[in-house]
Amino acid sequence: MSDSGRAGMEQSRPLRRDAESNRARILAAARELIAVRGLGVGHNEIARAAEVAVGTVYRRFPDKEALVDALFIDRLDEVVDAAEAARDITDPWLALVTFMNGAVAAQASNRGLGDLALGAARGMKLSTEARERVGPVVAEIVQRAQAAGVLRPDVTEQDLALVPAMLAPIVANARGIDDELWRRVLALVLDGFRAGMADVLPGTPPAPEVVDAIMSNWNAAAH
Repeated sequence: MSDSGRAGMEQSRPLRRDAESNRARILAAARELIAVRGLGVGHNEIARAAEVAVGTVYRRFPDKEALVDALFIDRLDEVVDAAEAARDITDPWLALVTFMNGAVAAQASNRGLGDLALGAARGMKLSTEARERVGPVVAEIVQRAQAAGVLRPDVTEQDLALVPAMLAPIVANARGIDDELWRRVLALVLDGFRAGMADVLPGTPPAPEVVDAIMSNWNAAAH
């Protein structure tokens, strides 16, 4: 390789490191802003918080969808880890309660996730991706609780998937008034899942495509 070619490679390496550093700063700033203020945060605000030019933000993430996708993928890894940790709890009912509390707590502490649960753009597709990864773990939690006789036999993981969406309006509207109110409401909801409550639940368990259709309608209504 010529000296000029080698020099060119050496000059390009710091640029790649700088680009990766900028991306990490942008994501960190966006994660903090969106968690506090929701998905309405714009590229200009993110650029100021990350201390980079707004053009740099647009180069890395041309639109809000690309940015939300990157943040969601990072967050989804944490959700999967939390679900697996809950699954490994010895007490089957405590495992289910721990998982559900963790899922809604994540939504309550991150306004951006709450926006997605309330039907913001990208919410349906991202919730489908989340279900594909988390669903098998939740199915294990459900099956183990039913085998232990603590969860009513006609409950499915799709029933559980609807609970965070059900609680999203309470989380959003009680924020700053009673930030822990969702915990009481969730406990009441989970009591309805216990074995030995009503004999038979009305209707049929929602299929995954039914959950998607519900979220799609919610998204349309929100916009």
